[in-house]
Formats: sequence, structure tokens, C-alpha cells
Amino acid sequence: MRLGFIGTGALTAAIVAGLKSLADDHVSILLSPRNEQIAADLAARYAGVRVAADNQAVLDGSDTVMLAVRPQVAPEVLPQLRFRKDHHVVSLIATISLEKAAAFVAPAQRTTKALPMPMVAHRQGATIIYPPDARISALFRALGKTIEVKDAAAFDALSVVTATFAAYFKYLDTIHRWLGERGVGDPTARDYVASLYKALAHAPDAAPAEGFLDLSAEYATRGGINEQVLNELSEQGVFEAFAESLDRVHRRIGGREGPSNTVTSFLFPAGRGWPSEEEAG
Repeated sequence: MRLGFIGTGALTAAIVAGLKSLADDHVSILLSPRNEQIAADLAARYAGVRVAADNQAVLDGSDTVMLAVRPQVAPEVLPQLRFRKDHHVVSLIATISLEKAAAFVAPAQRTTKALPMPMVAHRQGATIIYPPDARISALFRALGKTIEVKDAAAFDALSVVTATFAAYFKYLDTIHRWLGERGVGDPTARDYVASLYKALAHAPDAAPAEGFLDLSAEYATRGGINEQVLNELSEQGVFEAFAESLDRVHRRIGGREGPSNTVTSFLFPAGRGWPSEEEAG
């Protein structure tokens, strides 16, 4: 496969890192010169990764092309490029529909949407793909789990889940800070919190027949401290507020509310080892 990226930001860097960590590394990669620093770093770090002179050169040297530009930039950048009929285009732009992406890249005849997570750099996590495509699913399956969906509504709904990462870490930080205020210092406090929640993450796999609410009930022993925290948060409407926030993100992803943006802004907060949204173009 000759794989090209239009847009070289955080998501591109994660995919490239994951692919180049494979023992069977048979993919040649051609990068857009933007972001120049990220592209140059990837090319210097990995064999088989080159930086093209411009976006058109990426297309000319690739058979599979991943669109990784910001949605605000896509209507300006993509129509200027000359796609071929035989290009297989994979849009990583969550807020641009499959139909609109296909129109941008005409006359290319195969267009797929995919939403990989930053964890693909370590070959972990899951990538949702719409519509199902054996070739693209095989590519991302090497980087973790793939979930193929047959309609756009399911893809958009699953995309909303990626907006919960920051809140999850804020939840852990609340526990961590609470321990610190009571004299439990690091690394003890951090290691204990991280170890507990790492183990909890395996609970659904260990009990595949049980729903999440079943697991909640299992841990909420009657009259116990888990039940107490669960009941108090429920009484304060925490979970209802959370569900309402998911609804608002869903409307935003579907272009029905708020400014257009990529899910990338939820996944790669500045200062966490990934470029800011402005750099991830």
C-alpha cells in the first residue's frame, strides 16, 4: 500500500507511529508538508516515510489517501487537488459527512470514513469505520480493534464517545487531589488510582454477558460505600447532566449546533504531547 496523508498533525502522527511499530511494516507513507515540524520528525524517525513537496505530490504518489485536515480548511484545500478515479480516500474528518467528503475528492470512486483514537500509536483502542470496508478495516485492525458500521447515524453517535476522555481524566484527578489533601503523596496516590482503574477497564471483557449497569450493581454492595457514592451522585443529577452534554456534542458533530470542529480537539489537548488544534492542520 502507498499511503498518503493530506494534513500532518496529531492524528497522522499517531497512525504513522502505530504502523511503523509493526513487525510486518509493508506500508510506504507520504506526508503533506504541513505541519512541517511534525512531518520532518516522522520522516527522520521512521524508514519508509517521506515528506512530499505539496499536497498534490501526496496524491500523485499514493493509492490510498487519508484526509486529516481541519474541517474549516477542507472546503478550501480539497477542491484544489486533482484526485484520481482509482484513489481510495479515507476521511478522518468527523464533522464532514461521507457524501460531502466524496464530493470534495471526485472523481475518486471509493470514499470511507474512519475515526481512529490517539492510542493507535501504541496499537490500542478502537477505530470506527463507515461504511464497512475490508481493506481499510484490515489496515486499522493492525493498530487495535475495528468497529464497522453500516449507517452514518451510528458513526456519529459512536463519535460522541470520544468527547468523554478529558472528563474521565478529570474524574481521576479529583480522586488524586482528594488523596493528596489527606496526606497521601505521590507516587503512592497516583499509582494506586491508575492501577485500580486500569484493572476496572478489564471488567467488561471478563464478564462479556453483563451490561455496564449490571457491573455497577455488582460493585455497589447494599449498604456499602460504592452504593453511597453512586446514590449521592445520582441524587445530584450528575449522570443526567452528563447525558445532556453528550446530546449537545452529538448535535455539534452532526453540524446542528455550535461551531464546526473535528473530534481531534477532544482527543489531543494542547500540552499533553500532541500539537494544539492550530498546529494539527
